[in-house]
Amino acid sequence: MNKFFKPAPETLEELKSMYRKLAMQHHPDRGGSHEAMKGVNAEYEELFPKLKDVHKTKDGKTYTAHQESTETAEQFRELISELMKMENITIEIIGCFVWVTGDTKPHKDKLKALKFKWHTKKIAWYLKPEDYKKRSRKDYDLDEIRSMYGTSGEINSNGIAKIR
Repeated sequence: MNKFFKPAPETLEELKSMYRKLAMQHHPDRGGSHEAMKGVNAEYEELFPKLKDVHKTKDGKTYTAHQESTETAEQFRELISELMKMENITIEIIGCFVWVTGDTKPHKDKLKALKFKWHTKKIAWYLKPEDYKKRSRKDYDLDEIRSMYGTSGEINSNGIAKIR
């Protein structure tokens, strides 16, 4: 039974989004406790292998990936931990991408080191799964992507939530 991840996530993207929110809420550097963060991390580690290949299409249909992902739970936890150290940015998980907006210029080198890429048209940094393949030639703006894949909101590095 999950104490922190309620309701239970159905896809990897939902799990990551919930982890990001819980980390912002319970991280000791943000006023949370070490014990609560350990609980969040333990539940995340338990749920990750079950959901790592389960995703949702833009139409809302759940599917299991044909090719098994090589991503580990630890990689995403470390990524969120590094992003939380950056000030005046907003972290958003949309589908399987992680988007970073806000005052990113001071963090440019760090974002590049974390393998983020700059998207000139969307004026945002993004990180996509290594095995991601774009299937459409259409270029969507960030709001269109949010409406297709869903987002439960943004959390900036200062811990302020903005629900969409």
